[in-house]
Amino acid sequence: DRLTQEEITGVLAHELAHVIHRDTLINVVSATIAGTISGIANMFMWLSMFGHSSNNEEGVHPVVGMIMMIVAPLAAGLIQMAISRSREFEADAGGARISGNPQWLASALLKLDQANHEQYFDEAETHPATAHLFIINPLNGEKLANLFSTHPSTAERVARLRAMY
Repeated sequence: DRLTQEEITGVLAHELAHVIHRDTLINVVSATIAGTISGIANMFMWLSMFGHSSNNEEGVHPVVGMIMMIVAPLAAGLIQMAISRSREFEADAGGARISGNPQWLASALLKLDQANHEQYFDEAETHPATAHLFIINPLNGEKLANLFSTHPSTAERVARLRAMY
């Protein structure tokens, strides 16, 4: 009810661009790699606590294990979110090319962002893992939280779309 036919076309073109660029596959692969890194980091933590070789040499130093347990999953998550944000920019550009008018998507993003600020997305706030399913970031967060966001800021996306004219 809030979006015009042209804006809906822009949004649908954006989503079609995700399909064309195989973004779901890319996101699954990046999530799998991040999960693997987290698993390896946990293994290092356990090895640091219990890992000794048969000739009584110590395993991984406990401090190294703890650092790996904290830093590796954090770094993997940041990389995964950066990939997701870059895919959003690509889908925006692809959607603008498909629809033939970048302003349609830019206008829709602004309206959806405004609606996001007016309305609390209970489901997204309760289950932040669903945030990637939205066309804009449904979570309310500060600038530092944007590092962990699956979507770039609406302002940056709109600026890039407007620069396509």
